[in-house]
Amino acid sequence: MNRRRLLLLLPLGFLLVALFFYQRLQHDPSARDSALMAREFPVFEATTLRDANRHVDQTLLQDDVTLVNVWGEWCPACKQEMPQLLELAEHGIRMVGVNYRDTREKGMSFLNEYGDPFTVNIFDPEGSLGFDLGVYGAPETFLVDADGIIRYHHKGYISPEDVTERILPEVAKWR
Repeated sequence: MNRRRLLLLLPLGFLLVALFFYQRLQHDPSARDSALMAREFPVFEATTLRDANRHVDQTLLQDDVTLVNVWGEWCPACKQEMPQLLELAEHGIRMVGVNYRDTREKGMSFLNEYGDPFTVNIFDPEGSLGFDLGVYGAPETFLVDADGIIRYHHKGYISPEDVTERILPEVAKWR
């Protein structure tokens, strides 16, 4: 008798598991908050894209509000957002790039073709800094305050509307 009840409950259990997974599919993963919000930018040491002999670390992000943009030559959305990043640089916003999972040659070629709004580009060929930031795909942008604390995380492409509706107000809040 107990075996028969167990067999009757099996489809119900399967249905509950299926409903759980279906419900999880309804959530947009890009809407998640960064686990690093209101925390210090991760400790790192890396070379710059332009100069393999120049080493930088997280102190690069202190003393001024900085947008840190994770990008790669292989990323189509990174090419699309470059005009917006150039516009933000024209507004006097300090930007640091993280050239993510790329080669120096491809990264430099990208900047030569699409422009370079960054004061410095951190070279992250293995993606270790990206991993520490929780990056799951380029482009991603982090606003870091003058104390080196992450205050805002923008997932994905920065559209022209994002510049005026999200990025500029966040920068103004932390300046």
